[in-house]
Amino acid sequence: MNERTIALVTGANKGIGYEIAAGLGALGWSVGVGARDDQRRTTAVARLRAAGVDAFGVPLDVTDDASVTAAARLIEKQAGRLDVLVNNAAITGGMPQEPTRVDPATIRTVVETNVIGVIRVTNAMLPLLRRSASPRIVNMSSSVGSLTRQSGTAAEQQTTGPVAVAYSPSKTFLNAVTLQYARELSGTNILINAGCPGYVATDLNGFRGVRTPEQGAAIAIKLATLHDDGPTGTFFEDAGEVPW
Repeated sequence: MNERTIALVTGANKGIGYEIAAGLGALGWSVGVGARDDQRRTTAVARLRAAGVDAFGVPLDVTDDASVTAAARLIEKQAGRLDVLVNNAAITGGMPQEPTRVDPATIRTVVETNVIGVIRVTNAMLPLLRRSASPRIVNMSSSVGSLTRQSGTAAEQQTTGPVAVAYSPSKTFLNAVTLQYARELSGTNILINAGCPGYVATDLNGFRGVRTPEQGAAIAIKLATLHDDGPTGTFFEDAGEVPW
């Protein structure tokens, strides 16, 4: 069994996911680069290895049961356990997303990746996480999923971006799912939290964000390295807790 800390980051071939993998790898961890695109995954792994990271590719489509099952088997064969799972893969579903104009199929597609995909991957990886001495699960959420901010003052609402009936509620849903896992796993050594990377310049938003992917990755790295007495069932950004 590999005695290094073993992590899996979904959607790790680019953007925030890639920087999460790079940051965890810089700690000396072995990092699985989860991605569905073979070429992008291979390129990302090569870049990480060139930077000194112990990276390995994990073919992974979070919307496909067989793909997720195969990924769990690969990690079991590769390392025998999993210490940290970062559920980062997500989509916006495209814009505009005003409730009166959206195609309901868009909402289904976004929820399939951003919520059901997280549940699918988490459940497949839990048997491997239970073999870890200090398992951590990090769900990459967004403050746009904060109902408190969405319903707050005009200034607060501005921080949540445009009206987006698929993407924003998918993150609210993910936050709620995170809480349910925390409740079920209470009393175990598994800590699960949600993290907001901030408004990062990635292809998810047409590179309009004001933060770098490396800055966005910082919250995931912080939550992945929590001490055993750290929080669980919480929602964090760099500045502290995000209101639900």
